Amino acid sequence: MLSLPEYTQALSDRFARDGYLPLPSLVPAGLLAALATEVGRLEKLAVRRDFAMASMDHSPRHMTTLGGHVIAQESELIPRLYRDGPLIGWLGRVARLAAVEVADPLERHVINILHERGDTHGAHTDDYPLALVLFTEAPADPADGGLLEYVPHAGGLGALDTSDARHAAHRPGDAYLLRADTTAHRVTPLRRPGLRRAVLNFAYTTADRQRARTPSAAELY
Repeated sequence: MLSLPEYTQALSDRFARDGYLPLPSLVPAGLLAALATEVGRLEKLAVRRDFAMASMDHSPRHMTTLGGHVIAQESELIPRLYRDGPLIGWLGRVARLAAVEVADPLERHVINILHERGDTHGAHTDDYPLALVLFTEAPADPADGGLLEYVPHAGGLGALDTSDARHAAHRPGDAYLLRADTTAHRVTPLRRPGLRRAVLNFAYTTADRQRARTPSAAELY
């Protein structure tokens, strides 16, 4: 379903080093159109979140989200794409992990939408080791914000405020793979009205890592 690049040792080495692997044009044009339509249809069910979390693992969110349990009830396409066997096998090979689906239906596949000036997905690490993020919408100009900001192998979220932080811009149809449990990451705020960033976040884990940390996913999504 996705335009997965041919696996090479270099991909695994880069992912191990950087905690991030860009996957430009991973979503073919026809599938991108279908996903964009699906995300647009599901957005009416999403919930606006504007809050800060004073914890060592999470910081403010200003965004609109829809959890995987609702997506599973309302969509056939997104869960089918998430469960795709060749995709999961490829991800596991690149990450050198025995990747499996996340058991918690809330966490498996989430829609995150930034659509107001200042919207951001604040600094955090994730419960599960792998996040595959697929873009259906993104600002055309990196100067408008909505960039991924990340630090691999970070000792804490404060690393994002140092010169170690890296930035990555993406376009609709692009995706990236993140080692989300050890890579501090956030999305930079949208800088003006009229911009949108819409992504599908697919979480994968290993069989021995099915238990999420607190705060619960229900508090986040």
